[in-house]
Amino acid sequence: MRILNTVKRIALVAHDNMKDELIQWATTNREALAKHSLFATGTTGTLLEAALEQPIAKFLSGPLGGDQQIGASIAEGKLDVLIFFWDPMEAQPHDPDIKALLRVAATWNIPTACNRSTADFMLTSPLMFSEYQPTLPDYSTYLNRLRK
Repeated sequence: MRILNTVKRIALVAHDNMKDELIQWATTNREALAKHSLFATGTTGTLLEAALEQPIAKFLSGPLGGDQQIGASIAEGKLDVLIFFWDPMEAQPHDPDIKALLRVAATWNIPTACNRSTADFMLTSPLMFSEYQPTLPDYSTYLNRLRK
């Protein structure tokens, strides 16, 4: 069982071509984001910290393992929300890491936004500022199959 507390732990990630858009979105939503704990991959985190004038816990740069660190934190229950402005028009050298990150977010049923519109809807939801218990899939059949 997981409980997402009223103060969410939000991971912010953006591909190079989307960093400006994420910074603009975050600046527009500065007050709402200030009520939560923010995490980001390296370069994105440095840019966000300067733009928001708020501390950001930083992982490694995405291509250097930051996407995997965020995925591991989601699996460990240390992150509650993923906002990932990814560039659908350009292949990334670390595409397998990105796919793995999105798979982990879906596996653990955490709120995930992959574009500005979804991030807007998510951030303005009343659930963003209240306690929430996501339904977790039952993976016991899968785990039992692996043990055999």
